[in-house]
Amino acid sequence: MNRRKFGLLSAAGVAAMSVAAGFSKPARAAADADLLKSTLTPLGGERAGNADGSIPAWTGENLPLPAGGGPYGLMPDFFASDTKIVSINAANMAQYQDKLTAGVMALMTKYPDFRIDVYPTHRTAIATQDVYDNAAANVTRVQPAAGGSRMGFTGGFGAIPFPILNQDDPFEGGAQAIWNHNCRWSGPYVQRNYGDYTVIGGELVLSSGFRITGSRPYYFPGVSSDSYNGWLTQYRYDVWGPAEDKGQSFVQYEPSNPVATPVEIWEYLNGQGRVRKAPELQYDTPQAQNDDVINYDESYLWQGALDQYDWKLVGKKEIYIPYNNNKTFQAKSAQGLLPNFAIPDLVRWELHRVWVVEATLHPGSRNVLPHRLFYVDEDTFIIALFDAYDAKGNLAHIGQTFFENRPDIPATIYGAGVIYNVQTGQYCVNVGLWNEAPMDQPYLLTPVPPEELQPTAMAASEQF
Repeated sequence: MNRRKFGLLSAAGVAAMSVAAGFSKPARAAADADLLKSTLTPLGGERAGNADGSIPAWTGENLPLPAGGGPYGLMPDFFASDTKIVSINAANMAQYQDKLTAGVMALMTKYPDFRIDVYPTHRTAIATQDVYDNAAANVTRVQPAAGGSRMGFTGGFGAIPFPILNQDDPFEGGAQAIWNHNCRWSGPYVQRNYGDYTVIGGELVLSSGFRITGSRPYYFPGVSSDSYNGWLTQYRYDVWGPAEDKGQSFVQYEPSNPVATPVEIWEYLNGQGRVRKAPELQYDTPQAQNDDVINYDESYLWQGALDQYDWKLVGKKEIYIPYNNNKTFQAKSAQGLLPNFAIPDLVRWELHRVWVVEATLHPGSRNVLPHRLFYVDEDTFIIALFDAYDAKGNLAHIGQTFFENRPDIPATIYGAGVIYNVQTGQYCVNVGLWNEAPMDQPYLLTPVPPEELQPTAMAASEQF
């Protein structure tokens, strides 16, 4: 990227601009779980709306389930009748820059046709009562790992571990916000088809289509300190496309304390007929399934251990983020993914409060993206946007989450991530959904037999 043309996009420039743009830092509430029943939502957001009413109060009401009974495939656009508030592009972005990230403005500047369409805000994030109960319990029972929260945590399960962030120590609070993202609520089980797409040189390619069959032991019904096995997720990935990769499988276990218990991955490659332990697929290892456009720690906008960075909780801010994006998933991939960006007509943006977290490399660590800014939705603790900078301080990657409404879980969840490499003009869709086979198949929320998630099961079930 031309640094002179995008002068505001250096790391130092972003920090200065962000402070001027009106971060708020609410006085830290004492670690009192009763606040989750009064001023805060059960998962730690502010219950009240903002001063002018453009962000409404949180009510906790679920969206209506479609007729016909489950299991359900892609959900409808629940807010199709909303009237657009404003469209923002390069021509008028200066008027709204206090509610835009540097990454969004960079896309507007680089691509004159890129815009965001802003709609009324709906706070749809909810969970089940047992998740709410566990969030309240986690306020006092969760403890940072030795070395601080960036190294992991202990004692937590059944809900985000840190619904009330530590604002007295911003480096603890920042890591806690990202752990909440890693531990986000999306139900205890998943069986669903997804597709990773890349756009390189303007050409759309299915880089990896796969089915996730998985359990989230952290959220098992009735989970307790005695029954929790330490794994956030235990997923199996069975590849269905492209044709040359069909038959490959992976099993991946993600821990809640990754320094003490590292991630474990096994792979079954077609034609080899055996299962083997995979190399370390985390941190800034390039993702082969996304044509190396992004790195492993950029899955879901962030995935994996936090120990490479120091995480600073900068404050809370009102910005425009993608939200309630069911309309996006109603399109086919070729309709939704243009040569330079995801089609703006399909992406709904809303004004929400986010926690801003700044990540800088911990002394002695190395990563190709040494400085990042994350914008974490206050209601779900899902990272909604990120801006990542290279070693020279230039903007390198921009990440955006498209949120999916799932009243059958019930939850508002990560539905897809779009990550742009603004220096090369490439971008990819990470763990995405589109209204085409086989991604339009029902989302199964039923328990997964534990034996299906054992590494040896991959070869046993393979078809030749």
